[in-house]
Amino acid sequence: MINQLFQQVRILDPIGDTERVADILVIEGGFEEVSATTQLPADLQITPGQHLILAPGLVDLYSHSGTPGHEERETIASLLTAAQAGGFVSVNILPDTLPALDRLSSIISFDREYHHIAAQIPNCPQLGYWGALTEGVAGKTMTELAELATTNITGWADGQAIANPALTRRLLEYLHPFNRPIGLYALDRTLRGNGIARAGVAALKAGLPVDPVSSEAAALAATIEIVAEIGTPVHLMRISTRRGVELIAAAKQRGVPITASTTWLHLVANTTDLATYDPNFKLDPPLGTLDDQIALIEGIKTGVLDTIAIDHSAYTYEEKTVAFGEAPPGAIGLELALPLLWQHLVVSRQLTALELWAALSTKPAHCLHQSPPTDRILFDPQKTWTVTKNSLKSLAHNTAWLGREITGKVTAQYSRSNF
Repeated sequence: MINQLFQQVRILDPIGDTERVADILVIEGGFEEVSATTQLPADLQITPGQHLILAPGLVDLYSHSGTPGHEERETIASLLTAAQAGGFVSVNILPDTLPALDRLSSIISFDREYHHIAAQIPNCPQLGYWGALTEGVAGKTMTELAELATTNITGWADGQAIANPALTRRLLEYLHPFNRPIGLYALDRTLRGNGIARAGVAALKAGLPVDPVSSEAAALAATIEIVAEIGTPVHLMRISTRRGVELIAAAKQRGVPITASTTWLHLVANTTDLATYDPNFKLDPPLGTLDDQIALIEGIKTGVLDTIAIDHSAYTYEEKTVAFGEAPPGAIGLELALPLLWQHLVVSRQLTALELWAALSTKPAHCLHQSPPTDRILFDPQKTWTVTKNSLKSLAHNTAWLGREITGKVTAQYSRSNF
């Protein structure tokens, strides 16, 4: 392994909300900042680093695994290598696998397979897994929550909306003593109906069935009131509308114990992108209007929305290459989120580098009750590459950016070292 000295690297510290420029010495995968007392080895490759960024590894709150049940979409190995390529040191998958991660045996089996694969991948990202709140993530019957608590699950979440508010209330009552993360997706499916595009001018022009803002807002308001009454902290997933941001802001002002996230695609795209009828823009929840997108970005900037999730959802070519209305919702994102968010939000000065990095790294760790990442990634925001089946590590290629050139690439991961 080559010993390297990167000169004048931009170092981001989202915890201290500071950034600085320093020389970085890398030896055998470890790094340290160069000081007056640093002993430099003789065999040293010196690299100008003025355009490079060194910052904490990224943490994803929730994504989807193809394993078990749909290995043709994504395996554990491909998920982990895709995460690593995208700069993620931790990914937490939702329990909607086949079978679901809703009982002790399925958790133990998944954990065993993960550790077998992780041993074969250098600097392997940590893979966490949410335990299901309800059996088969069907939103009907509670799982054996206390039994799942004996495992090393991230916390509890279905990743699907629970239609019965009384069940949500009972879940929060039961889970109150455990002090572990709980993720809820607020959606009223009766209000959504057959809607697949957020209501607005763009959806009408595209001729797509509309999903009203109230499908999110009504369920979100009810969930917030339940949380306020029970007092069990909750993470609210997939916020996608301006009204959702407003409801969360008001709830936080009155001390309701909530955190919240939106997904990366809701920050870089909106309903105007539906004009292409690209099925990779069909999401759950659907993309918001431009007004929603602006509010979500402002929500990240002000901290009303704590984090950005990836919600990586892999599908085969055959599953996604159908008419927009027939396609399953979701797109891959672990390898694309950082460069596209950087170009859309930091280069355009809608967010600072520190604001974006905190929302992708240290704040997700905080929401998960975990320590901040100690590993660092080296990100080159000027490196261009083309998104192809060969350049992606994921087995799946369901992204609207396939075949397009994008700018920004994670080039290395380092551990803090005690040379």
